[in-house]
Amino acid sequence: METGGLMWWVAAGALIFAELFTGTFYLLMIALGMIAGGIAYVIGAMPHVQMGAAALIALIAVAVLWRSRFGNWKRRDASHDAAVNLDIGATLEVDQWRDRRARAMYRGAQWDVELAPGETEGARIYRITALEGNRLIVAAKR
Repeated sequence: METGGLMWWVAAGALIFAELFTGTFYLLMIALGMIAGGIAYVIGAMPHVQMGAAALIALIAVAVLWRSRFGNWKRRDASHDAAVNLDIGATLEVDQWRDRRARAMYRGAQWDVELAPGETEGARIYRITALEGNRLIVAAKR
């Protein structure tokens, strides 16, 4: 194998190795393009056809990945994610409200408590729906 053909396989291997450190799958899609260029070399295509095949396959693979659920991850707001904040879903008792805010005992300490949008102050037992800084956002427990 000449160095021209070896270039495609080395590039694909380097991209696959680099992907181990990123975890995004995009470098794997570009590596697929490099493999397509190597295959074009093996079947005897001219260098410009090899490069075109590599670019086309890489672009298609990246576009497919980007449109899939793996390439279009949205960052979740950790303040509302029960998997991140184990306090979400816990209950607490609030005695007195002042302008939709209060102080309440929770886990042995005083916390700032705020009503979630659309909630009223009528209940006594509340469920934590989010944490914003050191404030507990609560909704009436039903």
